[in-house]
Amino acid sequence: MRYPLPLFTPLVAAATALVAAQTFAAVVVLRRLLSGRRRPPPVAPRDDGPADAVTVVVPTYNEARRLAPCLAGLARQSDVLAEVLVVDSRSTDGTRALVERAAERDARIRLLTDPPRPDGWIGKVWALQHALARVRTPWVLGVDADTVPAPGLVGGVLAAALDGSYDVVSFSPRFVGLARGERWLQPAILATLVYRTGAPGSDDPERVLANGQCFLARRDVLLAAGGYEAARASWADDVTLARALARRGARVGFLDGARLYDVRAYASTREMWREWGRSVDLRDATTPARQWGDLAVLALAQAAPLWVAIGAAWWLAAGSAAARPAAAALLGVNALLLGVRGALLRALAGSYAERVALFWLSPLADPAAVFRIFLSTVRRQRRWRGRAFPGAAGDHE
Repeated sequence: MRYPLPLFTPLVAAATALVAAQTFAAVVVLRRLLSGRRRPPPVAPRDDGPADAVTVVVPTYNEARRLAPCLAGLARQSDVLAEVLVVDSRSTDGTRALVERAAERDARIRLLTDPPRPDGWIGKVWALQHALARVRTPWVLGVDADTVPAPGLVGGVLAAALDGSYDVVSFSPRFVGLARGERWLQPAILATLVYRTGAPGSDDPERVLANGQCFLARRDVLLAAGGYEAARASWADDVTLARALARRGARVGFLDGARLYDVRAYASTREMWREWGRSVDLRDATTPARQWGDLAVLALAQAAPLWVAIGAAWWLAAGSAAARPAAAALLGVNALLLGVRGALLRALAGSYAERVALFWLSPLADPAAVFRIFLSTVRRQRRWRGRAFPGAAGDHE
């Protein structure tokens, strides 16, 4: 059935405006992603390197369920690793006993207890700050308790830092053991990071990406900047710190660490939705104008294209001749955006141990992923792992 032109006049105007907005968003995304063509391959594990060059810091709070594989992996590192400082914030679940048993097997592992957290500090960042005062090696490697380090992790990250002349460099993981819902939703949420920050390696300090699960820094660079203080009130402490150091002139990198360590961060899709949402918005590391601008780009370039393309195809087939140019333009720009999304999905595949059908269908979860970023942009999260952070500095916790 062909509809008369008057019914389509408002739609043509709306479609023309949407084409213009999506074209602008496509240009923004493509500019951000172009550097991805030069991204180096995954960093290889290495056992060689200068002895006693790196101290690993592992902040913990009630991590008994996840910590054992992390400590076992660290115990398998070469003598590039000088010491492992596990900074525990008075856990009540057996974490401390687990660390003490690990220390009996490997003398490099030490258990520390951070003093009470001052007002204005997030617990993890305060633990890192406490440990930094006790580090004597040239390099500090922050490692999260939910990581499973491969043999050669420490030597590999140090070699990558030295080869790239980085002062600060962090590494993306390989995700393992995802729940069924996570296999569908988590890659879509991860894609929002790439759409907002661009391919890793940006020279713009305001677009630098970082990952605190495996975050290596020169000790002297950290000390000169006041340690981790720049990120003291940030949920996205890794990105906040990396951008603060980049603004001070540090050379900051972000590399593929899929061969260096695995991560099973959350026990369920629900936990992932709640807990990752506190930091994946990057709100603490981004100005409000950039935050809302990035959210608009996500809506136009990631959440909308599939559904708009379907509607445009139907309109092209069912509409009048006068409506066809607008429908064709709408279909064309969204087909381009879908092609970009498919290329990004292939690029992210190496970050997942299990690339089942749900992974390849994850673009269908893009509207939910963008909605999650919207929720954390407008609603401040104030609890993490059972602890409340009622307020730190202004709007930060």
